[in-house]
Amino acid sequence: MISVSNLAKNYGAVQALKGISFDIRKGEFYGLLGPNGAGKTTTISIMSTIVKPGGGSVSIAGNDLLTNPIACKKAIGVVPQEIALYNDLSAYDNLMFWGSLYNVPKPELRSRIDGTLKLFGLYDRRNDKIKTYSGGMKRRINIASALLHHPQVLFFDEPTVGIDPQSRNLIYEVIEKLHNDGITIVYTTHYMEEAERFCDRIGIMDNGQIIAQGTLDELKATAAMKEAIIVTFSNLTDEYLERVCAFWKDLKHTGSVFHFYSSSAKKDLSAIIVQCNDIGLDISNIEIQKTNLETIFLSLTGKQLRD
Repeated sequence: MISVSNLAKNYGAVQALKGISFDIRKGEFYGLLGPNGAGKTTTISIMSTIVKPGGGSVSIAGNDLLTNPIACKKAIGVVPQEIALYNDLSAYDNLMFWGSLYNVPKPELRSRIDGTLKLFGLYDRRNDKIKTYSGGMKRRINIASALLHHPQVLFFDEPTVGIDPQSRNLIYEVIEKLHNDGITIVYTTHYMEEAERFCDRIGIMDNGQIIAQGTLDELKATAAMKEAIIVTFSNLTDEYLERVCAFWKDLKHTGSVFHFYSSSAKKDLSAIIVQCNDIGLDISNIEIQKTNLETIFLSLTGKQLRD
């Protein structure tokens, strides 16, 4: 559905994209993750025909972005970071305006608008001006405006930033429905729980490059990440320390706090507890540190995802 090859973009002396390449299958939910300045928004802006690339190529639904941009625009819907609505128009009139840009026949457009407003829980507020809406309600209308022409591909650029929990949960439900309906989705976010919840595959970006991509399990393997069982002892001595290191080789410790590294913490937890009890160690606290996208990114780049 989408093919990106050696995509590059400079802003003056700054290399925003350094020749990135990836493919996205039809119906796939693909996440782009990375800190501010990694190149996520530039990538989305190029694929959505807003910014011209400095090099490389993009194909969407079989259409080359440079030679056939109109066909690409018809195939995509774009949900930008910034709210793109007219404050002095009602929600209904905003949607009529955006839908008309895609030449949707008016009777059909009215039907689609009604259905979309109901989907987002805003049908009863359809005649109220956008300036009376909360931030979360504006986000919902912003997303609704990208759906009216029934696109094959949807680009979401951090669509849940700064909104209330009710709106966020409703947007999540809509996104899951769109995915289940077979729409191809490209999604940028700083929220790791969103990527872990939605994405079939993930591309991790840093400094204008994709440094790793794949499923969550594939990324774990790429980063050679292990889960950690973190155990705190209340009676650690040098003798106990020597015996612990003898039965569990892959560990680190600071004082009486031990990190036992494991490929399956759930599986190995009981064995560690039994071994420590047999030695005579008193356990005062146990926690399991799961491998997630935050720890994977930190492992790959040495940065936090929100840096």
